[in-house]
Amino acid sequence: MIQKKYMGIDKDPYGAMNSTGNIIRDAWVFGLIPQTETCEGWTGQRVDGLYDQVTREWEKYGHRVSNLPPELMQKHQEIYDAAIARARELGWDPELGDDG
Repeated sequence: MIQKKYMGIDKDPYGAMNSTGNIIRDAWVFGLIPQTETCEGWTGQRVDGLYDQVTREWEKYGHRVSNLPPELMQKHQEIYDAAIARARELGWDPELGDDG
């Protein structure tokens, strides 16, 4: 059985403003993977494993950005601000939702 591989956060349409992109960005915030890791070529199973690790980290903070310690909160803001700016450059519009 052939498993579909992830294209990489840098190649994901509209700046990866989706659940996989969020998993990767959160993994960067928590230092689970380096910010240079795009996850290109990862299987769904491997991304799911990363999701589990990210979830365990978020549990420590009640799944709330406002509960992060200052250094993680700043890192989160920097990563997500950059991601949103890039996504908008690529044509992403949060007002359109899942309908395009």
